[in-house]
Amino acid sequence: MTPPATRPPALPDRTHAQASVARRTVAAIASAAVVALVAFGAGVLATFISRGQNPAILPSALPYFALAAAVLWALLCVGNAAGALRAWFLALPVGITSALLATLLAGTANVLASGVSITAQVFSLLIATLVGVNLVFIIAAVLAEVYLAPRVSRAVLRHRPKRGVTRHVALVRIPASNLDEAQLTHLERRPVDQAKADAQWDDYCAALVAEGWDTVEVDAAPDLPDSVFIEDMVVFFGDLAVIANPGADSRKPEVEAVGRAVRAMAGVSVASITAPGTLDGGDVLKVGDTVYVGASSRTNSEGIRQLRAILVPRGYTVVAVPMTKALHLKSSATALPDGTVIGHPDLVDTPSLFTRFLPVPEIEGVAVVVLSDETLLMSASAPQTAELLSGLGYRVVTVDISEFEKLEGCVTCLSVRVR
Repeated sequence: MTPPATRPPALPDRTHAQASVARRTVAAIASAAVVALVAFGAGVLATFISRGQNPAILPSALPYFALAAAVLWALLCVGNAAGALRAWFLALPVGITSALLATLLAGTANVLASGVSITAQVFSLLIATLVGVNLVFIIAAVLAEVYLAPRVSRAVLRHRPKRGVTRHVALVRIPASNLDEAQLTHLERRPVDQAKADAQWDDYCAALVAEGWDTVEVDAAPDLPDSVFIEDMVVFFGDLAVIANPGADSRKPEVEAVGRAVRAMAGVSVASITAPGTLDGGDVLKVGDTVYVGASSRTNSEGIRQLRAILVPRGYTVVAVPMTKALHLKSSATALPDGTVIGHPDLVDTPSLFTRFLPVPEIEGVAVVVLSDETLLMSASAPQTAELLSGLGYRVVTVDISEFEKLEGCVTCLSVRVR
């Protein structure tokens, strides 16, 4: 779950992988440490209170709970690194199991230190000690693992030293647990590695943060497989947010939480596409004051008409673009900061509609996220395109999104930048 290091494209991918593992390791260690400290404090305090607030018990209570906390920390380091903090229903059993094992091992060590052998009867007594003050330790550990550890982990993963740059905001949404059920239109279905997709999403978000973008997570939708592709739900035009009306019925439930998050943002006005109009944000490509809109299987003529009615009074020109070879317009073409539209000839129906069009050598290279006037984010699956764009004077940051590409996703799909 670590942010990739920003680097020129020529550097090997293993640099990115090593940085990623290091950041995830720190997040796992820190989140586990917080849980262990909370449990340690709760256990000592419970013992102190239950023994009549007698300071004489501290010399025995402190080492006992320190050992239990150390074991708990070690166990949670492994569990959290393995992904226990991705959802409460994963953190809960990991927290319970780790806390029970920690108290049992600490109790066993305490018994052995006193010179008593571990027999069946002694072990039964150890099990009995799981109630009382040990139960307070266990409950504190479980609650901290479920509620506190995920926040600590996210804070570590997304922390970046201030670099004197203006921060921007990007909306993101964690992948659903049934991601592999996402809709496909132009590709054959292939198996999706959920754990790898989760890690790639973390790296993607971290790359945004590293480049000066603050990520805001929209409420998770674990049962909506396409929900990670948040770009389709809303498009920003300065301080105006246009809430989409997805063309696929299965995606319409995604809109509510995104709309709620957008309306909670200060200084943002909101307009909406309504039925019978449909519009996916992935069909909207902004180039200065020109807005290209893909007439695709997901965006219909009424949706384009409504968007035109919203934007023309604000000084925009809306150009409809026929789309038959890819899911969305931005699955076939995106724009560089200078306004040049890049795309793959096999995916673009009518390149002549764009004022300046530059073909790219790889299908995965058609999508770029403009991070600044000189920096682009793009898929690691398109090294030739990355080299081409680097040769045009851009700094290219690459991320591996191969699991999302299996689902017709690209780098633009995974976020909505407020700009």
